[in-house]
Amino acid sequence: MGKEQFVFTLCVGALALGLFGCSDSNDGGLLVTSTPIPTPAAVEDMPIYLYLQQHQDELGAAASDDPTPVPFSIAPGELPTEVAVRLEKQGLVKSAEVFINLVKYKHVGTKIQAGDYVLRKTMTLDEIVEALQHGLAKMIAVTILPGWRAEEIADYLATLGLKNYGKDQFLKLVREGKFDYAFLKDRAKGAPSSIEGFLFPETYKVPFDISTDALITLMLDTFNQRVTDKLRQEATAAKMTLYEAVTLAAIVEREAVVASERPMVASVFLNRVKKKMYLQADSTAQYALGYQAATKQWWKSPVTIEELTSADSPYNTYRRAGLPPGPICNPSLASITAAIEPAQSDYLYFYSKGDGTHVFSKTYDEHLQNQQKYAR
Repeated sequence: MGKEQFVFTLCVGALALGLFGCSDSNDGGLLVTSTPIPTPAAVEDMPIYLYLQQHQDELGAAASDDPTPVPFSIAPGELPTEVAVRLEKQGLVKSAEVFINLVKYKHVGTKIQAGDYVLRKTMTLDEIVEALQHGLAKMIAVTILPGWRAEEIADYLATLGLKNYGKDQFLKLVREGKFDYAFLKDRAKGAPSSIEGFLFPETYKVPFDISTDALITLMLDTFNQRVTDKLRQEATAAKMTLYEAVTLAAIVEREAVVASERPMVASVFLNRVKKKMYLQADSTAQYALGYQAATKQWWKSPVTIEELTSADSPYNTYRRAGLPPGPICNPSLASITAAIEPAQSDYLYFYSKGDGTHVFSKTYDEHLQNQQKYAR
């Protein structure tokens, strides 16, 4: 009788007696071993049990210490043996043979699901077998930049090839604004129904087949979470609705280039609002001018003073005093915070120095002097 057959016979006998774990040690005895492999429930599983006992080191060790995520896909109808071979080729397991025997021993071959996965070479065989039983939807990173208007977001999303995304549907849902959030209910009577301003800028990890409605809801949920109760209370204390704060923040987002200047820029516009002056924010006129087909721009640049003053729209603060009827873009949390917590100043004007920063002034004469100094 050969050694392997002898050990197999002993193990079957041990199983019948209720002993756990077998060993082919030199002394020929049956030893209870500390193994992660559970004793087989059926005698026919004993050969694979013995095989796995001989490969315990491979079962408990990862293929590598490299934690880099490795995308791995399983096609519908793909056999476990084919999956095992590809896992080995990609360096996710050391041995396809050990992997497939573990799958057989666990009786999970039919539970391995088609889908897109993210695995790591630091995972043990048990962890990989477990992971492949739970099919994951393909995920994609979606980055919404601060200062984008809804149309820019719609254009960007169209480039990602999202399975269930529709650009026209996105813009329709945004403009109709039929979403049930408390922060959307403080809009003044007659304000636009659009949810422009509340599509929170962030990098989102979403399923490739996410619906357009769910994607918008995710952005609104994120706004709801990131704009804290404290900020909302501060807006109320400043006698400003959250909608007005976001409207101002959207202008700040487009006008302030240097982050540290956001509170000061916000203070200038608030001071002008208090004095019932025209804000004369270039970005509001650019918003009114809309898409420039010749240059493929949503924000016309350069823009002339004639264009700024002639754009006929309630959003153009060169032609209408006070804040525009709604946000002109989707601002960052930093700009929303600046609108609610502005700097304390008497400034009414600011002018670009040409390096991204601005010079601020209290009077129109000072403003004219700054224009002469920094005009390009």
